[in-house]
Amino acid sequence: MDWGLITNVLSAAVIAGTPLLLVALGALVCERSGVLNLGLEGMMLMGAMAGFAAATVTGSLLGGVLMAMIAGIVMSMLFAFMAITLAANQYAAGLSLTIFGTGLSAFLGSGYVGSTVAGFERVAIPLLGDLPVLGRVLFQQDILVYLSFALAVGVYVLLNHSRAGLIIRAVGESPESANANGLKVLAVRYLAVGFGGAMAGLGGAYLSLAYTPMWSENMTAGRGWIALALVVFATWRPERLVLGAYLFGLASILHLVLQGFGWRISTELLAMLPYVVTILVLVLLSVNPMRTRLNTPLSLGQPYRPSR
Repeated sequence: MDWGLITNVLSAAVIAGTPLLLVALGALVCERSGVLNLGLEGMMLMGAMAGFAAATVTGSLLGGVLMAMIAGIVMSMLFAFMAITLAANQYAAGLSLTIFGTGLSAFLGSGYVGSTVAGFERVAIPLLGDLPVLGRVLFQQDILVYLSFALAVGVYVLLNHSRAGLIIRAVGESPESANANGLKVLAVRYLAVGFGGAMAGLGGAYLSLAYTPMWSENMTAGRGWIALALVVFATWRPERLVLGAYLFGLASILHLVLQGFGWRISTELLAMLPYVVTILVLVLLSVNPMRTRLNTPLSLGQPYRPSR
């Protein structure tokens, strides 16, 4: 057994799964509050473009990350205004944001197409980075991967072991009851959507500043949609989200591994693997819909207007 090859594959799976994990964590919090945001793909693209442009102009990668998150938040507030304040159909509002973000990012980023930056470099954590297999996989990564670990733990603690998480879940289950108990339902949903937008922007920044430090149109390649499917796959539980993100990450780089083994299969067909996996996961979930339904926030996707 070639442990070096296994280590390299697992490390690449973590890297490929990181943008999915970041975006899916934001989508999870957003959906737990009862808001379904289908605009993540557009928000990711805006984050990737804004982050790359800011890093190019300022020469600061951290400045690029910050600008990407701001871009994601601005886009999310547009969605929130339509879906929360105006109580518009969340599906239509999200789809419109994806179309808008795709076009706007291509327009604003046209001058940066083909440009590159010196992206985030790997930083080995002392002692932990020397562990066999796990050291290379988990503790010899760039700073954004480490940030994704911390955010995954933070979202888990937030939703399961904090009063704020209880409020978010209460709003997502029954906004009417939450409002009757004095909770500011719209404010909670705005904050959840804003967090989701920031995470989508961060996921986009990871693509353009770390994964492939360059900007190209539609570089997210459907990852925003995969992140949405990932939340359903994880049945709205953060711990499962981490595993699912890395499994999807493995699927996305598997075509490179198979080519390395000399498989004579069309590269286009192999590149379809992560999307095929997404479809298969959704099919498997539909076989036992009761399990998914039990964990789905009851008010997910439903507009809400407070009575007072």
